[in-house]
Amino acid sequence: MVADVLARHRGPAVLGFILFVLAGAIAMSVDVPRTGYGVKSDESTYIAGALSAAYDGDLAFERKDLERFAGLYHSGPEGIFLKRGKVLRIRIRGPFPFVHIAKRQDPDESRLYFGKALIYPLIAAPFVRGFGLNGLLLLHVLLLAIAGAAGYAFLAAQSSPARAAVFTTAFFGASVLPVYGVFLMPEVLNFTLVLVAYFLWLYKEVAPQSRFASRWTDIGAAVLLGIGTYSKPLPIAVLVAPMVALAWSRRRWMWGLTVGGTAVVVALAFFALTAAVSGEFNYQGGDRKTFYTRFPFDAPDATWDARGGVVTTGGAAQQEALTDDELPARFARNLGYFVWGRHFGFVPYFFPGVVAIVAWLLSRSRRDSWRLLTFAALSGSAVLLLLVLPWTWSGGGGPPGNRYFFSAYPALLFLMPPGFSVTPGMIAWIGGALFTAKMLVNPFVAAKFTWQMTEKGPARRLPVEVTMANDLPVRLAQPLRGRVHYGPEDDMGMLLYFLDQNAWPPEPLGMWVSGAGRADIIVRTVQPVHHLVVEAESPIRTVLTVAIGSGPVSVTLQPGRTEIFEVPAAGVPGLNDYCYLMTTHSTEGFIPHLMNPQATDYRNLGAQLRFRIAAAPDARSDQN
Repeated sequence: MVADVLARHRGPAVLGFILFVLAGAIAMSVDVPRTGYGVKSDESTYIAGALSAAYDGDLAFERKDLERFAGLYHSGPEGIFLKRGKVLRIRIRGPFPFVHIAKRQDPDESRLYFGKALIYPLIAAPFVRGFGLNGLLLLHVLLLAIAGAAGYAFLAAQSSPARAAVFTTAFFGASVLPVYGVFLMPEVLNFTLVLVAYFLWLYKEVAPQSRFASRWTDIGAAVLLGIGTYSKPLPIAVLVAPMVALAWSRRRWMWGLTVGGTAVVVALAFFALTAAVSGEFNYQGGDRKTFYTRFPFDAPDATWDARGGVVTTGGAAQQEALTDDELPARFARNLGYFVWGRHFGFVPYFFPGVVAIVAWLLSRSRRDSWRLLTFAALSGSAVLLLLVLPWTWSGGGGPPGNRYFFSAYPALLFLMPPGFSVTPGMIAWIGGALFTAKMLVNPFVAAKFTWQMTEKGPARRLPVEVTMANDLPVRLAQPLRGRVHYGPEDDMGMLLYFLDQNAWPPEPLGMWVSGAGRADIIVRTVQPVHHLVVEAESPIRTVLTVAIGSGPVSVTLQPGRTEIFEVPAAGVPGLNDYCYLMTTHSTEGFIPHLMNPQATDYRNLGAQLRFRIAAAPDARSDQN
C-alpha cells in the first residue's frame, strides 16, 4: 500500500525535488547584496536584526551592527526602523486593575532596538550564522518547499497528483510570490505560516482517515496563526476566526474557545518577548524613527535627536478616514483598485486565487461550511484593510502586488473543490503569466525595479490607483519620476508622477511627451481642478491627444506654431488633495539628433507641453 502511494506521487515528487535543488543552488551561490541590487523596502531592518541575532546573540542595534551591515552592503542600512528602548517594570499591587506598568527611558544610549516584528530575525538567525546572507534565501527556499508540499498534499487528496501538481505550481509560480521569495523580509514566512496552518486545520476535512485527522492539529494551526498574527496582525488575525466559527457551528463550544485562545496566547507571548527586549509591547510604537543616508552611531555627533525622521502610525488619519463623508465613495473606489488595480490588484497579481474562487463557486462544494468561512475571512480581511488603511492598504513603499494581502493569499488554495480537472491549473498559469511572467524571469530585478513591471504589457490596460500616488512603485524610480513639482509655489502648483517612460519631467521650456506611445501621469493638486489650460508645440506635424480623467482633446500641431487649448478635468479626492490621471499621446515623433546633428538628444520626442490648472468654481470662491 505504501508502495502504491509512493508510485502515485512519484512524478510530482521528482518535480518538487528538482525545483527544490535548483532553488537551493541559486540561494547558496548568488552574491546577495549585488544580485539583489542592495536593499529595498524594509529589508534593512530585518537583515540587521538577523545579523544581530546570529552573531551577537541579541536584538539590539549598536555601532558594531552598523559596521557589520556596511561591510556587507558597502552602504548604510537605508530605510531601517529603529527605536529607543525603555526600561519596563510591571508590578501587581494596589486596587483594580492590579497590574501597573511603568516605563522609563533606557539609560544606555549606545544601543537601539529594531522597530519591526522580531520573529523573522529569530528564525533566520541560525541560517545566517551558518550561511551568511545566503542563509536568508535558503530559509525562503525551505519555507516554500514546506508550503508547496502542504498545498500539493491538500489538493492531491481531492484530485489526481498531476492535476494537483499543475495547480500548486501555478498557485506559487503564476502569482507575485516569486518576487517576494527574494525579498529578505517576513513575507514568505507569513505565507508559509498561513498555508501550513490551514493545511493542519483543513486536511482532515478532505482526508478523514489520514494521520492529520486528529483535532489536535487545530492547536498546531492556532499556534502558527498566533505567530503570524504577531508578525502581521492584519490580515492574519482575521484568519483565526474561521477555525473558531467552524468549531462553534458544530457545537464544540469549548474547543472553539481553546483554539482561538491558543492563537491569542501565542501572539501575546511574542508581544511580551518584544517588551522584554525593547521595553515596548508594540514594536511599531514608542520613540520610533526611520533613517536614510545618515545613521545612528555613524559619527561622534550622531545622536538620536540629530538623525532620522519620526514615524507616526497614522492613527488620527485613520480615525478621520473612518468618520468623514467620503467613506462610502472612497471604499467603493478602493475596492475597485483592490480587485483590478494596475499596481496592486488582486486579479493581475493573485490570478490563481481568482481561479480558485471561480472553481469553488461553480462546484457543489460551494456550500461547505469551512470553505464559506474561509472565503468570509478572506473577504473580511480585505474589507478591513480598505477601511483601516485607506491610503496604504497595499503595504507602502511601492511593493509589487499587494504586500499586506499576500499573507492571506495562501488561504485561497483551500477553496479548490474536489474532483477538479487540469483546466483550472492551466487557466491559472496562462492568466497569471500574462501579468507576472516578466517577474518570474528575474525576481531580483522585479523586486528592486518594481516600477518597470507595469510600463509594458497587459497591466497597462488596468486602472491606476491614483489616490495612492505616494505608495506607487514609481516613487522609487531614479532619476526622479515621482512627486515632481510643477507650476507656481502655491495652491495652484501640482505634483506629477510619471508612470512610464513616454514622458519626461518638466524642463525649463516645458514637458516633453514621447512619440513612442501613451504617457500616463498622475497629477495631484491642493485645489479641485475644473480644467487644464495647455500650450503645446512641436517641430513636426503631429496630432496630440490630452485627457485628464474626462473627455480627451485632440489638436493638430504644426511646426513653428503654438496651440493653446483647454482640457476638462475629472478626478477624485485623496488625502488632503485631489488626484487626476493625465494621459497624453502624440501620433508622430522625432529624434532631435537626427534633425540637428549638433544636438546630443536621442530621445523619441512628440510634443512639448506647458500647462496650468484652472480651479473649480467652488474652490475659487472659497479662496476669495
